[in-house]
Amino acid sequence: MRERSAASRRRVIQGAGALALGGLWLAGRPAEADLPKLQKLLAELTGGKTPQEGKVRLDMPEIAENGQTVPLTASVDSPMTANDYCKVIHILAEGNPEAGVCSFKFTPASGRAEFSTRMRLAQTQNVWAVAEMSDGSVWMTKTEVKVTIGGCGG
Repeated sequence: MRERSAASRRRVIQGAGALALGGLWLAGRPAEADLPKLQKLLAELTGGKTPQEGKVRLDMPEIAENGQTVPLTASVDSPMTANDYCKVIHILAEGNPEAGVCSFKFTPASGRAEFSTRMRLAQTQNVWAVAEMSDGSVWMTKTEVKVTIGGCGG
């Protein structure tokens, strides 16, 4: 009888271990945004306009030691007058579970179209800064950030 109960315990422990490893495997893989989803979101945010390169600056580290908290500063070259100003800057990330990270709105009273914040990055990826101007034009830049330890479960 002892052999039987030892074998049963062993099976239960092996089964529990397999379930735990399977759960860790699933939990360790972050859901990924993909480029088509990002492009669809970009079209929604900009009303289908194609962004031009220029005017937007995105400062981020080239290598992020930890994806949990990656600093960024985004700015737009704009006079910020009543007739010519940046309305909004969107931050998008190609490889995050949600491509849309944040949006900051501005008015001429803002003085400058610039902000600093921190974000999570799941993996090495391109981060985009997209600016909509008061004249309807859309400008962008993107930069690749290499992530050594992912911040969104990776």
